[in-house]
Amino acid sequence: MSILIGIFTFVLILVSVFLVLVVLAQKAKTDGGMGATLGGGATEAAFGADTGNVLTKATINAAILFFVLTFGLYLAHIYVSKHSTSTEGQLPVIEAPAEPTAPTTPTTPTTPDTAVAPAPTVETPAAPDAPAVPAEGVQP
Repeated sequence: MSILIGIFTFVLILVSVFLVLVVLAQKAKTDGGMGATLGGGATEAAFGADTGNVLTKATINAAILFFVLTFGLYLAHIYVSKHSTSTEGQLPVIEAPAEPTAPTTPTTPTTPDTAVAPAPTVETPAAPDAPAVPAEGVQP
């Protein structure tokens, strides 16, 4: 169904461009304006004196085709949205692997016999009092 929607959308774009060009190529009622600029006189030479009738019929047929295609695409999009599955627009659910749980029993026994004793503290003797050295340039 989505391939048909894509094809009809492309045809709708072509019909829209054709409709714009046909409307711009028509000669205005006052024989001036954009129609004369875009080849209003050249279309009379190509199609004859009844150019207005040809372009008017082409405009009417292109407008009818435009509205029929637009309405058909509207109905096709409604059909697709009603008949789509509910998981089509959702992201897939991916389950993450479970994290390994920490063992509840300790790996090293904590009995008093094997308990780690704190390191002994070593006291360093304080430095003996040294005689004060006078600063330079200062006399007692």
